[in-house]
Amino acid sequence: MTESPERQWRNFYGRTRGKTLRPLQKARLEGDLPALVLHGITREENPERAVLDLPARPGPLWLEIGFGGGEHLVHMARTYPQATILGAEPFVNGVAQFLGKLAEDPVPNIRLHPGDARDLLEVLPAGVLEKAFLNYPDPWPKARHHRRRFVTPEPLALLARAMTSGAELRVATDIEDYVRQTLEEVPPAGFALEKGPTDEAWPDWFSTRYERKALREGRSPHYITFRRL
Repeated sequence: MTESPERQWRNFYGRTRGKTLRPLQKARLEGDLPALVLHGITREENPERAVLDLPARPGPLWLEIGFGGGEHLVHMARTYPQATILGAEPFVNGVAQFLGKLAEDPVPNIRLHPGDARDLLEVLPAGVLEKAFLNYPDPWPKARHHRRRFVTPEPLALLARAMTSGAELRVATDIEDYVRQTLEEVPPAGFALEKGPTDEAWPDWFSTRYERKALREGRSPHYITFRRL
């Protein structure tokens, strides 16, 4: 039976596959990833998207939306071992690179959703996230694609529902127009601008490969902090 449109999972506009994986990366995806994946996300496990088995760990729950190669995700998990950090990443190559980092130095307080963050946010209980990170998100530079950016009403509404009152949202980007849209769209979703945009990073910030690429190409980083109302 064909699923109705509202039951179909997002495919991030067909951009999930990435480049060809090396044999070791494929082996890690098959061997290491299952132990880190959050259960209750896939259609087979949860066709109604009703529940999610969160890690049974004390402490705060944080989320990184699109963790890329995982540099920032691993850094934050090591810096704050008391927190459980969820990472959502739709690109297979990014997940594979992240698993390579964990193979060298395991970190126990990370759980993954290898897919679109919106699917994860739909099944998170309301008010469970105390911090969220949106670091160098896909800029979708063409004007007709701006609706695909994360800082648009639908994903922001999902994020706001999952975040508790007073929770912190951090946004880092090198794209001026992304800054504009962030400042326009995030506050109406239920957030107050706390700081930024500024060129001063957070004290615990870990520069990612995307930021280093932006600096090499002459683009300036912008850091923005919001607080959930």
